[in-house]
Amino acid sequence: MEDPVAEIPRVIHTLCQAAPSKQREALEKYFTPSASFSHPICRTGSFNGSRWLIWCIYRWYKVMSPRIELGVDSVAIGKQNLHKARTAYDRQNLILYVSLHQLFRIWALPFLSARVSLVTVLHLVPERSSGSSPTKYLIKNQNDLYQASELARFLSPFGIISSLVLVLQLLATALCVLGAGIGWPVTWVEENVLGGNQERSLEEVVKG
Repeated sequence: MEDPVAEIPRVIHTLCQAAPSKQREALEKYFTPSASFSHPICRTGSFNGSRWLIWCIYRWYKVMSPRIELGVDSVAIGKQNLHKARTAYDRQNLILYVSLHQLFRIWALPFLSARVSLVTVLHLVPERSSGSSPTKYLIKNQNDLYQASELARFLSPFGIISSLVLVLQLLATALCVLGAGIGWPVTWVEENVLGGNQERSLEEVVKG
């Protein structure tokens, strides 16, 4: 990719929605031979030829859900958030952050579907070029990040598990509130005796 920010939406649509032969062409064109793939459910590792495993994952993805509705919501690279024009580019970090949403249906269970959101983190590497050719960038690592509640939608019929995850998250928040109340003396000592998060020696603490 000469312009990763502008080109990555098309690459993602090809990988998720195109025919298997087009998927493989995209992987061979835009991923390094030793590219790795990480997902909450599966991963490949990185070694010579690991790109083939990524193709198998995308192919099985198409087998399970031949018609996937997918949209790219936003793209950012490095530490810069990009608006829809996607004109900024940070060559120092070479990390793309892509916010996506998709509607996933398994063909054998058409009455079940999962509408989920995720962030895909893509680590890029410059491809060696000869002469004055513009630098092109390949993907060396893809890491798909899901919230627990989003991942549960893949695994739960009729939203049962995702609803349970939501209840557990709310319960954890209530426990945080309870813990904050019970543990207030600890924070009081930190704020008034130890000086907040500032590092102080024992001698300084004793002297106040």
